[in-house]
Amino acid sequence: MSEQKQWSRRQILSLFAKGSGILMGASLFQIPGFTKLFAEAVDEIPVLFLQGGSCTGCSVSLLNSVSPTIQDVLLGQILPGTSLSVLWHSNVSAAQGHQVMEILDDVKSRPKGSFVLVMEGTIQTKDDGIYCEFGERDGKHYTMYEHLLELAPNAMAIISMGTCAAFGGIPAAPPNPTGSKSVKAVLDEHGIDTPVVNVPGCPPHPDWVVGTIATVLIGGLGAVDVDQHGRPKAFYGTLIHDNCPLRGHFDAGKFARDFGEKGCLYELGCKGPVTHSDCPTRKWNNGVNWIIGAGHPCMGCVEPFFPHGDNIFERVPIHFATAPATYPPIVTDRPSKVDPVVTGILGAAAGAAAGAAAMSKKKKKPDESTVKEKEE
Repeated sequence: MSEQKQWSRRQILSLFAKGSGILMGASLFQIPGFTKLFAEAVDEIPVLFLQGGSCTGCSVSLLNSVSPTIQDVLLGQILPGTSLSVLWHSNVSAAQGHQVMEILDDVKSRPKGSFVLVMEGTIQTKDDGIYCEFGERDGKHYTMYEHLLELAPNAMAIISMGTCAAFGGIPAAPPNPTGSKSVKAVLDEHGIDTPVVNVPGCPPHPDWVVGTIATVLIGGLGAVDVDQHGRPKAFYGTLIHDNCPLRGHFDAGKFARDFGEKGCLYELGCKGPVTHSDCPTRKWNNGVNWIIGAGHPCMGCVEPFFPHGDNIFERVPIHFATAPATYPPIVTDRPSKVDPVVTGILGAAAGAAAGAAAMSKKKKKPDESTVKEKEE
């Protein structure tokens, strides 16, 4: 009987740091005892990534994480002595076909609360979910709908990554021929009470995803303070409108009418006044720029209403913030006949005239001693 090779924690992490874990993952885990030794090397949080009805853009965004890098997220320790054990991800894992089905079967048999499920994309429910099939066994095709219902009850938590998973997004837009639904909607229909944290965005910022996972690792689910839509307030707690660099134009009633013009982009369909996220301060591509900085109106992609109506450039009613009443109305059917600039100038002139008149009345009368001196 051949002697089994013993792997130390340092050797395992070194091996994966060189990229072997991604490129040769399938062959590594075929080494006798490797899976067990790897699991014992580091205190790990098992995480399973699955994709339903999506464009994979959310995963592409996550892979662009800069601080920490995606290599650190997948292979390093997010916290001292704690790392993610990525059980499978369709974009970076080597396992395919029956190997993936074996991984899913293993995860489904695990005790309740022993893994985190990250879902990307909607769940197609019409016709028993046949519009999104994932794997097969003995000639039977499995749908993502079935996988979710079998995995969700035992998950510690489910992170709905991206607007499609969180709210339905583009696949669920009318006429929605596949019956696409958000992860939470499907769980509610089947009475599954596993906690769901929504991290919307089309796509979500990598910091939002990594930050949410790290928060769960640091303080557990209770540390993630969410809003009424299940989004972490740390990332979705403020209106874009409140921190937009064009807010001054909005308050002054200066709106761009065509792309490329200076002014607030509200008239061009900007959803910033009703959209909650930290895009203006966090920015994208490692803090280089963001959508409004590039001259395009915010599309409100983190909100349940996305995509908005029949036209993404449709103006939205503003409920959370309005310009002061001294400025022109935000939405008008016809341009105002009163020029606010002229009105301001006339008002200033009238004020100056009134002030001069008041000052003239307050001039001091000469005292009696001065009068007598002049008479002498």
